[in-house]
Amino acid sequence: MFRPLQSILAVILLWILTICPAYMSGNSKEDKIVIQLPTRFVLYDSPTNTTVKSDEERLCEDAAFLYDSLRLGKLGLRKEALEYGLKGFRKLMSNEELPNDSVLSIVDFSQSSRKKRLYVIDLARTKILINTYVAHGKRSGKEYAKSFSNTPESFKSSLGFYITRNTYQGANGLSLNIDGLEQGINDKAFERRIVIHSSRYVGNRWLKENKVLGNSLGCPAVPVKVLDEIIETIKGGSCLFIYHPTKYYLTKSNILNG
Repeated sequence: MFRPLQSILAVILLWILTICPAYMSGNSKEDKIVIQLPTRFVLYDSPTNTTVKSDEERLCEDAAFLYDSLRLGKLGLRKEALEYGLKGFRKLMSNEELPNDSVLSIVDFSQSSRKKRLYVIDLARTKILINTYVAHGKRSGKEYAKSFSNTPESFKSSLGFYITRNTYQGANGLSLNIDGLEQGINDKAFERRIVIHSSRYVGNRWLKENKVLGNSLGCPAVPVKVLDEIIETIKGGSCLFIYHPTKYYLTKSNILNG
């Protein structure tokens, strides 16, 4: 008489011991893999037993997310410029070298000087703050920057990663000091007086009368109208990355390859 009841109880007990724990584990916090980024703009949800991704894989995915979300391709920025910039930014963050840790600025010198090739990105809010023109050194090339140097009096631009510092009043008015962080590539920036300043030969007004922007003595010069906004946004220890797909830099950079 009690055997059917015993059978039912046995089935219930079996369900509690086997199926129920599996169900509960499937909803545990461990199944939600949070990729903690210094930029705080991505949260990934992964199913149970998903293999943890490598740093390189996460970097590519995060760069793709940012690139697509901000439509940076339509604005002309090369995707690899963003990937390299984000890689260096994270390394500097991990070394606690960026007091201003929410802003990444990228200069894409693979583009014509007729293009707006300076991008100031707020990584914390996933937002483009500024997209404008920027000049390169007069001996780096005319319309396109093709040659780069760390040598004083070369009048060429220098590639690589920089940290922004303080402002001062100089021959070009309000200017922003930047420190080159890569030995042999841009570490003589201060000695060369490579700074961010404005110039009349940069911007729409100049391009209405000239085919390309004018050239600096090596500084990343910007339009007069946006100088104050740029400096106020990036000063005080933010990351600046000047990019060009030249093999020498990409293979010698201590930040990208260290």
